[in-house]
Amino acid sequence: MQIHTTIASLRAALASAGRVAFAPTMGNLHAGHVSLMQAARIHGDAVVSSIFVNRIQFGPNEDFDRYPRTFQTDCAQLEAAGVDHLFAPDEAELYPQPQSYFVQPAPAHDCILEGATRPGHLVGVATVVTKLFNIVQPQVALFGKKDYQQLMVIRNMVRELNMPIEIIGCETVRATDGLALSSRNGYLSAEQRAAAPRLYATLQGVAEQISTGQRDYPSIEQAAMQQLQTHGWQPDYIAIRRREDLQTPAGQEPLVILAAARLGNTRLIDNLEAL
Repeated sequence: MQIHTTIASLRAALASAGRVAFAPTMGNLHAGHVSLMQAARIHGDAVVSSIFVNRIQFGPNEDFDRYPRTFQTDCAQLEAAGVDHLFAPDEAELYPQPQSYFVQPAPAHDCILEGATRPGHLVGVATVVTKLFNIVQPQVALFGKKDYQQLMVIRNMVRELNMPIEIIGCETVRATDGLALSSRNGYLSAEQRAAAPRLYATLQGVAEQISTGQRDYPSIEQAAMQQLQTHGWQPDYIAIRRREDLQTPAGQEPLVILAAARLGNTRLIDNLEAL
């Protein structure tokens, strides 16, 4: 695996690489990330990943400074997964001057769910992904479905800005007890880790209610949030939305149930497709 810290080095290496499959990350990798790399191998001649903790997608009181940096371990995992090229720039390489142009998702997508609870987050994501796409110029890019709203924003951005990139969403990888794998799971104490699968279990309970024909979605959402609160969680939202654009369902569209909640000081997100 070749490690590139500059844009020029990466572009030179990819000039004759054939079909490029790209899976960007912020590092601190787990089996979910590894599954993206393995899927990328199927879709490209050259597999490229990146490690960059993107400051502009973190809010002022979020965990940018303490976000785990585990570069050497990450490199070993990426190489074992068959990654050919790793782009690992520092901030000065990716942002040589303060960023003054940003990619703004449509208000209908940016002002709900994660966009509402983390203002500026999706702008930061869309901006850095656009920069990475321009640098790597992949034919296909892979993202995990755990960050469902992020995947939707990137997919719509690529379509509307006519980027010649196929976006592939990969299934969430879970621990045996159902907890979605996340770099932030490492923040949980042993007691919190034992309690954390309740978030996914709550989503499964909501999906079961929908499967039995219940359609009073606001009441289902509120009851699920109260259930989490009863067990010591601080939920930001549990929302039943249509998969295509995460808007409120109006008929029998395919649905997704999304959740974000704090357990102690750790904010976890998850989702489950329904119907």
